[in-house]
Amino acid sequence: MRLSGKSALVTGAASGFGAAIAETFAREGAAVTILDLNGDGAAEMANRFGGASVKGDVTRAADIESAVKTARDHGGSLDIIVNNAGWTHRNKPMLDVTEEEYERLYDINVRSIFHMTRACVPVMREQGGGVILNIGSTAGIRPRPGLTWYNSTKGAVNLLSKSMAVELAPDRIRVNCVAPVIGATALLESFMGVPDTPENRAKFVATIPLGRMSEPQDIANACLYLASDEAEFITGTVFEVDGGRTV
Repeated sequence: MRLSGKSALVTGAASGFGAAIAETFAREGAAVTILDLNGDGAAEMANRFGGASVKGDVTRAADIESAVKTARDHGGSLDIIVNNAGWTHRNKPMLDVTEEEYERLYDINVRSIFHMTRACVPVMREQGGGVILNIGSTAGIRPRPGLTWYNSTKGAVNLLSKSMAVELAPDRIRVNCVAPVIGATALLESFMGVPDTPENRAKFVATIPLGRMSEPQDIANACLYLASDEAEFITGTVFEVDGGRTV
């Protein structure tokens, strides 16, 4: 198993991409802890593979610190962090986005990584290394109209992952970013800004050369590789899982 003996903490893993990442890591031998605002969903997911769960808000430093402690206690170490939790406003003109929506975007998509970094890096330094994976987006590479402020948060995630990688390399902490193209998750209608119908999906799929949206397992597979020892010399990448969308 590719993650045998490792301990992982995955945020936003009660459903969607995060759930697939958590299940894949557990299947490959990791002791997995889930942090999610949906406490019942997190517990139900963790129970599927004997993992641990924490009900918490990624925008709160205290909740992040609690999850880091739980993961360390559950797995005996803290080897892998996946900053997966994210949110978007509904696709609409940039001037229609409220200040509250803007602040929530940056709190969930960017500030959460700030809090997690402050909590997990001292632990990883103490134990001699680790892996941090941030879930960015193709929206931060080839942005679409109507999601300007969301796109900016993912551009930040893509870039801060590179900067973190350079700064933390002497500590043997690898940092990479996974950038998915649009997928059939709970946020799909918000990204599209129109009802989720076969016709509307087809318009978005037409922009993806491989002819489909991303699936949670696509993202989980990419994270598995980057978290594993097979990727021990890979850091600072933005790994596009996009069917060719950003070419």
